[in-house]
Amino acid sequence: MVDFSGFEALTFDCYGTLIDWESGILGELRPIIAAHGVPMPSGDDLLVEFARLEGEAEAGAYRSYRSILVDVALGFGKSHGFELTDQQVTRFSGSVGVWPPFPDTVDALQRLSKRYRLAIASNVDDDLFAGSAVQLGIDFSAVVTAQQVRSYKPAHSHFHEVWRRLDLPKEKVLHVAQSRYHDVAPARELGLTCVWVNRRGGGGATSPSDAVPDHEVRDLTSFADELGL
Repeated sequence: MVDFSGFEALTFDCYGTLIDWESGILGELRPIIAAHGVPMPSGDDLLVEFARLEGEAEAGAYRSYRSILVDVALGFGKSHGFELTDQQVTRFSGSVGVWPPFPDTVDALQRLSKRYRLAIASNVDDDLFAGSAVQLGIDFSAVVTAQQVRSYKPAHSHFHEVWRRLDLPKEKVLHVAQSRYHDVAPARELGLTCVWVNRRGGGGATSPSDAVPDHEVRDLTSFADELGL
C-alpha cells in the first residue's frame, strides 16, 4: 500500500485520465467514416487503430500534436480506402479541446486540490489543452505539454520539467494516469510513485504495456474517497 501522506503534489496525464479521449476520438471518427460509406469498424477496432497510427506518427522527430492527428486522420482514410476532405482533417486534428471530461473528473479534482497542488503532464499542444482547461475549471500549479518539452511520453522530459516547475523532489510528487504505456512505464523507470486509473483495463486507444503501478483505482472518485477527501 502507498502511504499518501508524504506527497505534496499530484501530476496528471490529461487525455484518458481526466478527459474521456476515447469518446472524443470515436465521436469524431465515426461521422467521417460514415460520410464515406465504408463499413463501420467496432469502437474497439477504431481505438486500437488510433493507438497504432498515433504511435507511428510520434516515433520520429518531434512535431506538434495537431500534425500528429493530421497523420492519424489521413492514416484512417488510407487503411479504409477513402480520402478525407480538408475540412474533415482540420476538424479532427483540432477537436481535442472539445473532448469531454469523464463525469467524475471535475468534482474529484476539486476535492484533491484541497490537500495537494495539482499539475498536468500531457502529450498535447498548448492551444489544444486550453480548451480542455476551460472544461476542467482548475487552476493547475503547472502545465507541461509536449509542445513545451518537444517530445512525447513515454520519454522522460515531461516528468523532469514538471518537477522543476513545482520545485519539488520526485519523492514528494505522485503521478496519476490511465496509460501504462505513456505514464506508468516511464514513472517506474524514474523511480516515481504512480497511481494507475484503470478505467477500462488497458488497451483501447493506448499502446499495450506490462508496466506495474504502485497503486490502482478504478476512477478518480475512488481515489479521492481513498484519500478521505
